[in-house]
Amino acid sequence: MTDAVVKTIFEPGFLIALLVGIAVFATVFTAMPALGGNPLKSRMKSVALERDELRAKQRARLASEADKRRKGLREQHGGGMKDIVERLDLRRALADESTVAKLRMAGFRGQNPLTRFLFFRLVLPFAFFAVAVVYIFGLGFLAEQPFFIKLFVCIVAAYGGFYAPVLYVSNRATKRKHSIQMAWPDAPDLLLICVESGMSVEAAFRRVAEEIGAQSVELAEEFVLTNAELSFLQERRQAYDNLATRTGLESVKSVAQALIQAERYGTPVGHALRVLSTESRDMRMNEAEKKAAALPPKLTVPMILFFLPVLFAVILGPAGIQVSQRGIF
Repeated sequence: MTDAVVKTIFEPGFLIALLVGIAVFATVFTAMPALGGNPLKSRMKSVALERDELRAKQRARLASEADKRRKGLREQHGGGMKDIVERLDLRRALADESTVAKLRMAGFRGQNPLTRFLFFRLVLPFAFFAVAVVYIFGLGFLAEQPFFIKLFVCIVAAYGGFYAPVLYVSNRATKRKHSIQMAWPDAPDLLLICVESGMSVEAAFRRVAEEIGAQSVELAEEFVLTNAELSFLQERRQAYDNLATRTGLESVKSVAQALIQAERYGTPVGHALRVLSTESRDMRMNEAEKKAAALPPKLTVPMILFFLPVLFAVILGPAGIQVSQRGIF
């Protein structure tokens, strides 16, 4: 039966059908963002819901000052996932402050994403191990290898399943940071224009969030959330600190520190924003210059492998043809 399955897998017709299916899936997956509508509206809707929940949390805190065990209003019943996580106490074993910070940097806020993250870290090792066992022992992959090698490959697959959620969250956080970093130099300029025109800081954040959404939906989401926190948190500096923590960028941290100092000492916000905006643009220009300066060493190996053989063939090819036609060799 194993030979029949392997023979079926390696048949040309089956391979062609598999490639066609993969191509169709890739086409549909690529077209999904275009068919899904504007992502900015969905992001803004989620941030608006979080703002309402933040308002409700503030009211609950004012109503019961003595209640030390406050529950996050974003926490919902997660069904079986939540029960398993709480029963096994996975938060104490697999989660800490850095885990929560990474989830926030990736755009996952609240208790539900943390519950799903811990659940998948528990389940995926068994799933990857089962798939590896079926593929190796059932389909005959690595049939010529000894049993211990096969078992080692299965254990490595389970180990990869344990760290797969961490890699996914890290990848999401990296993409989110890159999107915010590319659009950030324009944000202080827009904040400066809004503040110097007479707007309050809250109104400036809300206005900039509407304008910057065309460049970076993630940055617009962070500004809307910061606007909500400025309205309902007791200390405004906490809202700026949360913005710097969620983004994880030094440029954002500098602006947050400048806004905190302006709130504390009453210094002009416009001057600080003007200086920080210039620094952000200089930093982006320096990054571009670094990438441009790193191109020649990176192009050395491709030139040796691809350009020089073609150049030698073009130069020495006619001479070789003439020599072969004269019959010298």
